[in-house]
Amino acid sequence: MGQWLSWVKSNEKEILKILDDLAKKAVETSNTLVDLFSNFEKADESHTKIKKLEREADKLTRSVFAELNKTFITPLDREDLQRIASKTDDVIDFMEGISGRIIRYHISSPPPYMLEIAKELLKATKEVESMILKLHNVKGDKSIIHHCRNASDIEHTIDDLYRKAVGELFEKNDAIYIIKMKDIYEALETASDRCVDVADVVEDIVLKYA
Repeated sequence: MGQWLSWVKSNEKEILKILDDLAKKAVETSNTLVDLFSNFEKADESHTKIKKLEREADKLTRSVFAELNKTFITPLDREDLQRIASKTDDVIDFMEGISGRIIRYHISSPPPYMLEIAKELLKATKEVESMILKLHNVKGDKSIIHHCRNASDIEHTIDDLYRKAVGELFEKNDAIYIIKMKDIYEALETASDRCVDVADVVEDIVLKYA
């Protein structure tokens, strides 16, 4: 019996460790996105790095699901853990899509507000990392809610920047440019929405164990 319980706890730690690693990939990816807009002449290099991070994140996400499939008892509700993994992976997917559009659309200079939005997105992924790390002690650390609320506040800031950027974009006369830029702005805004999705799941978990 003792050996079986040891195995169960080992699997619990493994699942949460993989989620921690996935959250770290989100921070690393958003940091690279900031680098892309800060050093636009090296956009190709940043995109290559982001693509690599996205593939690594996909592997981690699959690992979470694999561990859950072979684990009878999970540290938290199985569906919650699946949603955290999927939504965190979505954040990284959208960031890879952003850098990919910059390259495919042959954008020659950093568009307005994108660096500002990317910096806010970096803050949001750091909040996601903090809240996921603290799931190891979800019953004893009520500061997790603080990170969830911060992620929501950052999303509102990004929404404001998004609306401002798109409003100015429609003052341009180049229809093709407008379509390309709006597509990228929307992907940035959606990435921040996915951070809030993670925060919503985590907040639900905290309330369950309150």
